[in-house]
Amino acid sequence: MAQLTNTFETYDAVGNREDLQNIIYNITPTDTPFMSSIGTGTATFTKHEWQTDSLASPAANAQDEGDDSPSAALSATSRALNYTQISYKPVMVSGTQEAVIHAGVNSELAYQIAKAGKELKRDMELALTGKVNAGAGSGNGASARTSRGFESWTETNNSYGSGGSNSSGGVTDGTQRALTEALLKTEMKSCFDNGGDPDLLLVGSFNKQKVSGFTGNSTRMDMAEDRSLVATIDVYVSDFGEVRVVADRVLRSSGRSALLVDTEMFATHYLRPFETQELAKTGDAMKRLLVVEWTLCAKNEASSATIADLTTS
Repeated sequence: MAQLTNTFETYDAVGNREDLQNIIYNITPTDTPFMSSIGTGTATFTKHEWQTDSLASPAANAQDEGDDSPSAALSATSRALNYTQISYKPVMVSGTQEAVIHAGVNSELAYQIAKAGKELKRDMELALTGKVNAGAGSGNGASARTSRGFESWTETNNSYGSGGSNSSGGVTDGTQRALTEALLKTEMKSCFDNGGDPDLLLVGSFNKQKVSGFTGNSTRMDMAEDRSLVATIDVYVSDFGEVRVVADRVLRSSGRSALLVDTEMFATHYLRPFETQELAKTGDAMKRLLVVEWTLCAKNEASSATIADLTTS
């Protein structure tokens, strides 16, 4: 049917209000499973040190009656260290942008600060789980201090592809290979033999699916009552305990490494907790700086393991 002559349409109008929902949808995930699973603590200097110790190997320890006790051969503790890393996110909003009416937010400044805080935690997750070694920095803007990441810490228990290695925390990537159940079992045993009880396995999305394909001694369950097939593994039960299997979106190189973590043995220690600093006003804008100074404390690196150089597609 033809339109009547001189019908006024929305295409001709200039005064119609736009249909913009009063909400902002942020599709970027903010989960940080490593940072959320380990403990927290306090640092008091940029070079953060702590002590580690170990028990003597078990012995039969059968003694004769009336024996005089010999002098004990005691061992000293060992020192471990890491450096605090400064991480920050700047925010600057013009006075005009703060003053106008916004869709989805009451204050542009408050929204941008909250968004920067989520980004800052994701940056920390990447550094906490990564392969960067501890760095003291050199000052004068030449190089910043860096905290040693989890993958760098795991010197005792690790598995690398051909050419890959961890030498005193210096990680060299090797040839990528597929994640297998045998690799996981080997590192679980190694952690156990060295006194660890890992309870968390962090993997990228591709290798989360790989783990769900492990056969073990399990049988896939067909839940007839709700017409669903259970085809995932969220808890891996090994000879040495249960491990939660969690996909971490922030692992380096799309999950090139799988991290087997004893969460009791790692903690984020803060020299300066998260804070928002109001910077000097130098123009018609409001400036803020979200800053945190932190380091990763490995109470016993031999409790955990890295399975590195994994394929990711």
